Amino acid sequence: MASGFFAILDDIAALMDDVAMTTKLATKKTAGILGDDLAVNAEKATGFLSSRELPVLWAITKGSFLNKLIILPIIFLLNWLFPVAIKVILVIGGLYLAYEGVEKIIEYLFHKNEHHTDHEEALDVMDDPIVVEKAKVKSAITTDFILSLEIVIIALSSALDKPLMQQIITVTLVSIIATVGVYGIVALIVRMDDAGYKLQKKSKKEGGFLFSIGQMLINLLPWVIKILGFVGTIALILVAGGIFLHNIEYVHHLTENLPTPAMVNEFAAGIVGGLLAVIVMTIIKKIISLFKK
Repeated sequence: MASGFFAILDDIAALMDDVAMTTKLATKKTAGILGDDLAVNAEKATGFLSSRELPVLWAITKGSFLNKLIILPIIFLLNWLFPVAIKVILVIGGLYLAYEGVEKIIEYLFHKNEHHTDHEEALDVMDDPIVVEKAKVKSAITTDFILSLEIVIIALSSALDKPLMQQIITVTLVSIIATVGVYGIVALIVRMDDAGYKLQKKSKKEGGFLFSIGQMLINLLPWVIKILGFVGTIALILVAGGIFLHNIEYVHHLTENLPTPAMVNEFAAGIVGGLLAVIVMTIIKKIISLFKK
């Protein structure tokens, strides 16, 4: 009896060792997308009142966990029954990310003075901060769903040759690490100014070391937000382009012999996909508006 119990413990220990190695490999493979995830979600989690930053971030974090809870069983089931469907889902998600990224660029270049998209303007007219907050949270969770899908699939691809139980544990661990890591760092970013004010309060005199550090954090936050807004937009396009290059054979063959760096190819593919998505969505919106009249 005792020998059987210790044999089970030995098997569990061996499984955990294998899971640790596979998780390490999967985390390395998803490092790039996690960086993009951080940039995109940090940009989306900013712009709220100070008192609402952490509640909003917690709402997005819960949404991210729910996204992964939905994605994990579906991806494992599709990988078993219909693997081609994963590529189709990824490409559709890539079009959404490309559309969102390119739309931001178009808005900045051609509608800079308007400051808001039509949807945001409608929210501003309503002048309801709760409605605006819910809309931003919903947008952040939707984008997180696409990025989470990419993370889960990349993590799974690094464990396809492993037993099913090891695949499940590995991908689940990577998903948890991704959510906790990304939104933990985002929380630190959005609270930079509060940390700065606290340091200034603790400083014994104005112009002291702690006061200067606090002032630096306060002054840095607007720049960090602007940088994250720019990086987040580029990240959306790069992630979308990467999805297109790796999952659409025609696009892959079109770019594989080009002398340009992979990142340039991904960005170009993301821009083209985004422009096409914007054109299609513009036509659809115009058709809908005509029917409404």
